[in-house]
Amino acid sequence: MGSNNEDPSSSPSHPLLEPHSPDSQESFIHISYNHGPRSFKDLPFFILFLLFSLSTFAFGIFSIFHRNPDYPASLSSFSFNPTTQTCTTSTSTSTTYFLLSLNSTYYSSNFVEDLTWTLVITFILSIPICWLLLLFLKHYTKHLVYATLPFFIVIPIFLNVYWFVVCTVSPTCSDVFPMVYRILVLVFLFLVIGVIVWILVANWHRVELTISIIGVASNALSWNLGLFGVLPCLTIGLLLYYVPMVVFMVFATFNGKVVPKSLEGDEIGCVWKQDSWVPAYFALAILTMLWSATAMVEAQVYVISGTIAHWYFSKDDQVPRKSITNSIRNAFGPSVGTVCLSGLLMCVVRMVRSAVDSARQEDAPGIFNLILRCCVNAFLAAVDFLNKFTINFAAITGEAYCTSARMTYELLRCNLLSAVFVETISSRILAGIIFVLSAIYTIVVCVILKTTTSLGSDSYLVAALAWLLLIIVLGFFVHVLDIVIDSIYVCYAIDRDSGEVCKQDVHEVYVHLPISRSSRQSNVVTRILGV
Repeated sequence: MGSNNEDPSSSPSHPLLEPHSPDSQESFIHISYNHGPRSFKDLPFFILFLLFSLSTFAFGIFSIFHRNPDYPASLSSFSFNPTTQTCTTSTSTSTTYFLLSLNSTYYSSNFVEDLTWTLVITFILSIPICWLLLLFLKHYTKHLVYATLPFFIVIPIFLNVYWFVVCTVSPTCSDVFPMVYRILVLVFLFLVIGVIVWILVANWHRVELTISIIGVASNALSWNLGLFGVLPCLTIGLLLYYVPMVVFMVFATFNGKVVPKSLEGDEIGCVWKQDSWVPAYFALAILTMLWSATAMVEAQVYVISGTIAHWYFSKDDQVPRKSITNSIRNAFGPSVGTVCLSGLLMCVVRMVRSAVDSARQEDAPGIFNLILRCCVNAFLAAVDFLNKFTINFAAITGEAYCTSARMTYELLRCNLLSAVFVETISSRILAGIIFVLSAIYTIVVCVILKTTTSLGSDSYLVAALAWLLLIIVLGFFVHVLDIVIDSIYVCYAIDRDSGEVCKQDVHEVYVHLPISRSSRQSNVVTRILGV
């Protein structure tokens, strides 16, 4: 690499790029947290997002006023008139709105009442459960992890044996599911449990470090509990943003007319023909909704990362003030274009991945298709992985997306840090913990329903729905904690790059992270060449 005069990207005039030493032959990136006002970045993508949204709303309003009031609830009310060569209706009134009858499925009032109360109580209890889980992860991380690790094996074994015994005892299940198939499923599930045991044993030496990382992240999250109020509000805001779009799409189906169509033989019937612009509007609305969803996810990551970075780079004896407010202001202000660009990339990645999965289900023959799918999946995984740390970095520094991606790569490469360790091990342990807690809760709920209600076999369905609700809430908690872990990881890398120590307890844990394999190999080569 050339000198600083020859490389404008490493010039000290840039606020985030400064050489560590003027005498060094290689320029280094010096990165710092941006506390001050930030300039707007990636505005063209925000303008593009606005065009998509405004177009969706404009055509949606047009669809309401341009709808056909003769939209039929049933085409049977229309008949072909040979005299006028058109379809006419014999009814005196037209129907614009219609209801769907749901009488095909009937549940007793006891079932509905018990289900409602169970879900309400589960949702109320999920809040203190999350708070207690955060408290235990902060102060008793090792005890909680080691207490739940055996349940990673015990609960799957119990459930596997339980379903086998219940199905064997039940005459209905025995007739539908023969013994041979039950044994095959039982053995297969035991093999899966064996794989889980092998994964735990193979990664046992990493558990201790992962416990410390989770404890540090839980401490950081406990200083910013306001995030649990802000993030659901952002999700509710997205749902409110979706409501008019859904209404517009419903009214868009009312745009068209009933036209005659030749059927079998000489018979002419009446069919509903939508206007030609309606399918295009559906595509526009769906793309806008998908982009909005991924952009909101990235905005939440931005808010969490900015809040945690504000806590990390503040003094130990100071409580961060307005950190969440500043992060929200930056996410929907100067960095709104960066958030939209990141959301657009994630939207494209998910659409391409969905297309690849669809092609896999079609079983397209040929080794070329197999190699192409592997390459595409590897590329998409790399983009997803890089994007995650890029939005963390953008929230910390306020840089544009492409600049953040380049600087994130250089930051992690220069400091020899292994991001895979942080990403995979901690996420799996946290997922296992919430699975154990939700499974124990579901078993307790099922026992209570069996002993106190007359639901019978329906109690399993109610308990399963309670488990689903609790796992969603706990999954949201783990999702936030995962982002906190990634944010602290980037903050530590910035600290390490600048030679500073902003949080001593974080450094005492993250200093034990293994270096990346590629960096280790490059260091060996450098030492050999130096010798």
